[in-house]
Amino acid sequence: MARKKPNPKAAFVLFNVVYEDGSQSSNRKVPSEVLGGLDGDEPARTIIEEQDREIAERSGRPRGPIKSIARA
Repeated sequence: MARKKPNPKAAFVLFNVVYEDGSQSSNRKVPSEVLGGLDGDEPARTIIEEQDREIAERSGRPRGPIKSIARA
């Protein structure tokens, strides 16, 4: 019997992000190894905020504060 190939999509969890100004961003990737445990999905907020800072530096347009995040 052949072995199953590892699923590269399982390395990430997708999140939908809603910002305080009402805008939203869909399917933001967060590494799955930082999620779970006692903190649950809270580490995802920190990673998404870091991603937003990098995007803002490149584009020159900062994102507003995050209102909520939810798994996609």
